[in-house]
Amino acid sequence: MSRNSLRFAALGALLALAVAPTLAQNLSGPPAAPPPAATSPAAPSTAAPSNPPPGAAVQSDSGPSDGVAAVVNDAIITEYDLRQRILLYISTSGQQPTPETIAKLRPQILAQLETEQLEIQEARHKNITVSPTDVDKSIDRIVNDNHLTKEQLSELLTKGGVQMSTLRAQIAVQIAWQKAVQDEFQDRVNITQQDVDAEMARLLQGANKTHYLVSSIFLGVDNPDLDAKVLKDAQDIRAQLATGANFATVARQFSQSPTAAAGGDLGWVYEGQLPSELDAALHKMDIGQVSEPIRSTGGYYILGVRDREVGANVVLPDPATLKPVGPLTVARVLLPMPPTAPAQYKQNAMKLATQIHDHVNGCDGLPKLAEQVHGLVYQDIQKMGLKISELSPAIQDAINKAGPGEATPPFISPAGIEMMVRCDKRPLEVHKVTLPTRQQVEESLFDDQITMLSRRYIRDLRRNANVETK
Repeated sequence: MSRNSLRFAALGALLALAVAPTLAQNLSGPPAAPPPAATSPAAPSTAAPSNPPPGAAVQSDSGPSDGVAAVVNDAIITEYDLRQRILLYISTSGQQPTPETIAKLRPQILAQLETEQLEIQEARHKNITVSPTDVDKSIDRIVNDNHLTKEQLSELLTKGGVQMSTLRAQIAVQIAWQKAVQDEFQDRVNITQQDVDAEMARLLQGANKTHYLVSSIFLGVDNPDLDAKVLKDAQDIRAQLATGANFATVARQFSQSPTAAAGGDLGWVYEGQLPSELDAALHKMDIGQVSEPIRSTGGYYILGVRDREVGANVVLPDPATLKPVGPLTVARVLLPMPPTAPAQYKQNAMKLATQIHDHVNGCDGLPKLAEQVHGLVYQDIQKMGLKISELSPAIQDAINKAGPGEATPPFISPAGIEMMVRCDKRPLEVHKVTLPTRQQVEESLFDDQITMLSRRYIRDLRRNANVETK
């Protein structure tokens, strides 16, 4: 996965959550008459037909809505429950609802639903409840993190055939399980001031080492006989990420670590802090990259690097002195639009173009983005046989004003709404290490111990459960 894969995977999900469904629906209508010849590069061909609605794809691949998918102890998971969760995942992850994708998702999501049913039963056994207010707060965090409104989220789910109750139920299970784990273990976890002192001293020793902001997806191997199956599941998840699935969404759905509720956010770790096999993988990774599945203590990990900090004593170069490598090239991004498009159509298209503009960093992720956003056209100017000097003076001026890896402001042309993207990447914003506070260290130590204990907890629940998959 390239440097920009995490960035554009997240953007793909963000666009899906925001305006892409509306715009895609507009662009998938009857083809308009060909627009007049453009003053910028040649107008694109007619957009490909839209993909089938996710709901239709899953419905045709599922059994009756009242069928039984699995039984966990005395609780039933229906085909409707499973279908709704598949729809939820597809709607929010940036995945396409192809038969192949659905076939792979079905056993993975069913296994997750079985685990969640065990968590629900344990929470009920402890008389743990989750209030609507608790769920509302989590939904607020989701929409804020994705720069959305609740209305946009609701619209997304409705168009994907998903009931809002499905999302609320998943969130409620996560909250209930966190409470169950805390209820079970918080009195057994004792972080002393000596523990904090030792950790602070260790962090101080690592202050001059490289630090990584890491996301992770963990799949546990509770039985050695299941190692090959878990590895296959991890490889399937890695394949989904490679095709543009949002890392945080996948982590929330499939990761068996308590960090799943936070989208797999592992926080800052420094070189040498994680087990050697995980540390070796981080050392080879750049910002935006995702690892292959890595076997480590307890199971398989998939790591994603979101940011990096260098040691406190490292002298950083002045970004102003960094020059592009090789000749400057640009790419064209176009949202086709007929000249007589309605005002709402134009507003949706401009909103989408602005979001693309704000997230672009070079051209590496543009082909994948064009696959994710229906109707979006990506063109390599150089491969079209054009030179920057052959573009209109206004476009050349906009390119000259854009920085490395940046896009020109979206502009309207006879072909639609478009922008030019400089293909040389922005210099990485590498920061120096800053040590956490004592309170942050204490919370981190507590979370580490709770994480280890929660893995044992769910493992024991599985061993004692009666699970029948239909």
